[in-house]
Amino acid sequence: MGYFKKHLSPDEKQELLEIIEQYRNEYVPLIVPVTLLNHYVRKYKQPYLGQQVYLNPHPIALKLRNHA
Repeated sequence: MGYFKKHLSPDEKQELLEIIEQYRNEYVPLIVPVTLLNHYVRKYKQPYLGQQVYLNPHPIALKLRNHA
């Protein structure tokens, strides 16, 4: 859970773990866990993570990198 371990509720932790597991099993594309992480970045005001290129690529079209 990294930066969020002290902030996430038990339900949020469970949701994040489930989404990561779904991605690992190839049920959902990478954009799903990335979107959830971006949500937590905004919700819990993590400016360091908000600046990470992986979570916010530029140009925005790079977010399509995980689509087949």
